[in-house]
Amino acid sequence: MSQQSVVVIGSGLAGYAVARELRKLNSDIPITMLSADHGGFYSKPMLSNALATGKTPAAILNSDAAQMTAQLKIEIHTHTRAQEIDQANKAIKLENGDHLVFSKLVLAVGADPIRLPLSGDAVDDILSVNDLDDYRRFREALEGKKEIAILGAGLIGCEFANDLAGAGYQVRIIDISMQPLGRLLPTEAGKYLHDKLAAAGIQFHLNTQTQSIERRGHRYRLILADDQVIEVDLVLSAVGLRPRTTLAQATGIHVNRGIVTNRFLQTQDASIFALGDCAEVEGKVLPFVMPITHAARAIAATINGTATPVRYPPMPVLVKTPACPTVVSPPDPAVPGSWQIDAQLDGLKALFRDEEGNLQGFALLGEATKEKNAIVSLLPPVIA
Repeated sequence: MSQQSVVVIGSGLAGYAVARELRKLNSDIPITMLSADHGGFYSKPMLSNALATGKTPAAILNSDAAQMTAQLKIEIHTHTRAQEIDQANKAIKLENGDHLVFSKLVLAVGADPIRLPLSGDAVDDILSVNDLDDYRRFREALEGKKEIAILGAGLIGCEFANDLAGAGYQVRIIDISMQPLGRLLPTEAGKYLHDKLAAAGIQFHLNTQTQSIERRGHRYRLILADDQVIEVDLVLSAVGLRPRTTLAQATGIHVNRGIVTNRFLQTQDASIFALGDCAEVEGKVLPFVMPITHAARAIAATINGTATPVRYPPMPVLVKTPACPTVVSPPDPAVPGSWQIDAQLDGLKALFRDEEGNLQGFALLGEATKEKNAIVSLLPPVIA
């Protein structure tokens, strides 16, 4: 490889966003991407509403690795994993024993699904969806099934539940929280979402958790902490993601909840960057599309010679639950304040104000989502 070369580890939205942004600025710098899977490009957020949009797993894929190679003029190594990073020599050792050298390295390695510590002989049968290959397996497993249990009433759990219910499946959601989207919504908004999803046919088992899962013929028996027993055809886990930090940690790169970076998305090694689900920027781990977009632009500019700190404007999250359209911009948990609730005829507006009365976050549900643009303009940036 050339002396000036960029290696990107990871072929998800974050990895491809950096490659695209850098290519806009520099058509010559060599870019090599390492992909642990097929290396094709697709939009991961589409996985949780593919039934409603009529998308098969094959249709979700926008471009395969060969097409992305031609489109971005980059080199893509599919089914290739980095084993270790040699910071001193700016080299990456691959699992097959080969080495790649770099002038700049971008870690866009994503996150792994959290697995609950359950007992029972069917723990290994629990599915999770974190990429297109996972989703393909999930869709195959759905064939001929009717009753689905989802572990987790967070963003992904609710989106999958709504998508499945809309396609005619009987869905149960189990969560330790008292409400869906417990980490994002105030109590009144959580109840509103619960009632709308329940009206769409989704059954909730809240304030409890799954303790064991056992096979019962072709079905599964779940025993909950409150002694409820549920039998279903398929179990999907959606209890959250944990940033992939193993490679960085083994290299000696600082890791906390994610791979720790400064405002320039640099680790303590200025030639190694991180973004996306694996990164912790200014103490924040933000596993959403909009932060990736802003981070990728900043990294590309910095690599191209213009040191550019990342700035995060207000970045509301659109929850794909058609039974209850929801937009939320959660306040910084470190900011003291209170929620103000406005229950409307066909919606609910919740505004979080700090002790000085400044708007710091919001949740809009139902018809109230139409106010999003006006309210977003009043929010402070996430990182100025």
